[in-house]
Amino acid sequence: MHKQMENITPAFRTNRLLQGLVFWLILLWIVTSFEPFNRRDWLLENLLVFFYGTLLVASYRRFAFSNLSYLLFTIFMSLHLVGAHYTYAEVPFGFWLQEALGLGRNHYDRIVHFSFGLLIAYPFRELLMRAAGVIRGWSWFLTVALVLAFSGFYEVLEGIVAMIVDPELGMAYLGTQGDEWDAQKDTFLAFSGAVIAMLVTWLVTRR
Repeated sequence: MHKQMENITPAFRTNRLLQGLVFWLILLWIVTSFEPFNRRDWLLENLLVFFYGTLLVASYRRFAFSNLSYLLFTIFMSLHLVGAHYTYAEVPFGFWLQEALGLGRNHYDRIVHFSFGLLIAYPFRELLMRAAGVIRGWSWFLTVALVLAFSGFYEVLEGIVAMIVDPELGMAYLGTQGDEWDAQKDTFLAFSGAVIAMLVTWLVTRR
């Protein structure tokens, strides 16, 4: 248990990869902060960025994730920052995908929700095993369950934030694009991403 709980990540001052990831996120945040499509929507989208970014920095000394987990966090946050700049329903890549595949809507938001499960499941599993002491056999199921719970909670929180902070931005912030089942579909995509991530992790660790 002691080995499982110990810090497996080098200190920040010597961790070149982590320094590079932080530099990249700051740079991308600055670039995407210039002339976003909707300034108020951009501010709303960045509330959670500030919250979770501050949480990761504040908890670094007590619990540092592995470099792989920080890399996965960075990829996901990069996708989110791009979506926040354009608003999820207006991201150019989503329009390109819509035209190329003959889709009925811009699916960039679906990609990000799927990426949440695919990219964040591994850090969640690491947190469960190293900090909570969850055994390997249970880690697969509990990780997927945790991703599903977080995704569902986020959909509820997103609706509450939209109503309380700026009701006029509801449609732009939620990005439902007229789909009444949007929240359920997004949650299912996050769940699917987590299942795939755990299957890949299981196959890799088995070797």
